[in-house]
Amino acid sequence: MTNQEQVQEPINQETQTADQQETVAIEGVAIDSAYVVELEQKLEQASSIAAEEKDRALRTVAEMENLRRRTALDVEKAHKFALEKFVTELLPVLDNLERTIQVADKQNDAVKPLLEGVELTLKSMANSVAKFGVIALDPQGQAFDPNQHQAMSMIENGDVAPNTVIAVMQKGYELNGRVIRPAMVMVSKAPAASAEV
Repeated sequence: MTNQEQVQEPINQETQTADQQETVAIEGVAIDSAYVVELEQKLEQASSIAAEEKDRALRTVAEMENLRRRTALDVEKAHKFALEKFVTELLPVLDNLERTIQVADKQNDAVKPLLEGVELTLKSMANSVAKFGVIALDPQGQAFDPNQHQAMSMIENGDVAPNTVIAVMQKGYELNGRVIRPAMVMVSKAPAASAEV
């Protein structure tokens, strides 16, 4: 036997052994079909459990994302409206400064410097609170809006359309778009039809 023949013989033996093993495996599967059915059932159960767990994981991720968004909104609101109580306490001071200017004797030379100081103080304070999102609501001549105005009385008036603000008794204020004090107003209503005698 030559070297070449010796090398080919072990290769042929390996090929025969692999063919024999495949035949045994194929026969083994044919014999154990009940085992295959059992494995398929277990695979189906495992797939079902995996799908449920995947669904649960997706729901948990979505719930956490919603919680993150809600928390971010709460923090944003807390930042925007943290000053609400403080601003509410300052509003009477602004009102009093405005009333002082309204009732002051503007013709009296002795009062003029004091009046100028009050006007500058009011302007400075109004500018300061405006920097933090506080806006005055002065609805004179506007349509009545129950979300921003509080009607103190209704007066018959034929000169303006019904439900128009004809007088502002106290300005309202809003903080970052939220009304913190509605404006106190007088609202017009249509005149009653005069009874003919």
